[in-house]
Amino acid sequence: MSNNVATRRSWLWFLWTPLNAVQRAWAGVAGVVVFLVCLQVLPLTGAVDPKHTPPLSEVISALVSRLATPQFWEALLNTLTTWGIGLGISVAIGVVAGLLIGGIPVVREFTASTIEFLRPIPSVAFIPLAVLLYGTGRDATLLLIIYAAVWQMLIQVSYGAQDVDPVARDTARSYRFPKGFTLINVVVPTVLPYAVTGFRLSASVALILAITGELIIGTPGLGKLIVIAQESGAVASMYALVLVTGFLGLAVNVIVRMMERRVLHWHASVRREGMK
Repeated sequence: MSNNVATRRSWLWFLWTPLNAVQRAWAGVAGVVVFLVCLQVLPLTGAVDPKHTPPLSEVISALVSRLATPQFWEALLNTLTTWGIGLGISVAIGVVAGLLIGGIPVVREFTASTIEFLRPIPSVAFIPLAVLLYGTGRDATLLLIIYAAVWQMLIQVSYGAQDVDPVARDTARSYRFPKGFTLINVVVPTVLPYAVTGFRLSASVALILAITGELIIGTPGLGKLIVIAQESGAVASMYALVLVTGFLGLAVNVIVRMMERRVLHWHASVRREGMK
């Protein structure tokens, strides 16, 4: 009995003990390996229907075949182009509107109710309107991306503008520092961490909506290829393209995280993360 209690306590200690950086990395690798093994074994053992969920080996074979076709690379370029344009417009609108709303109390009060009304509306609800206005072209998907991604940037920048130290701002005004000096040395250091967080969130949302628009509207890109593969019964190819979208999302997140560490190397949160 005592041995069982000791074993249970040791397992609880193992599960609840914080992991260092190396252990976290190995835990992540182990999780991926287990997931991939399940993808291969479950269809082969009949636990899932291989007609609907082919084994990983077939998916990888289909992926290799896809990589050799120009249609795949054209679709990937279309997806990245739509994502990049939508993200750029969303960031530009979000930064300008966020600074105005967060920095000017009258504007903040004037727009608060409108923002709270519009923000919860899912962007996919605008698909009929987007198709009506722009057809199945890129502009329809851009409308969805901009509507969904702009809120992440706007809200974060607005919070950052509200968080600017009023004492520092009043001091700069008292000494009659130029507005450009105040902007660069007082406002930007406060707003930048919020803006980088908003950019990271907007980048992920923009990619999701880019692929969603391709899936539903039919805008050229990876999403449209997924629909074509599904309709033609090429299940393994469909899953291969889904994996590509997953890797694409992972790559976007990693790149944005690297950019965040570089831009905010001076910030306390980044320094704490580097010490873990």
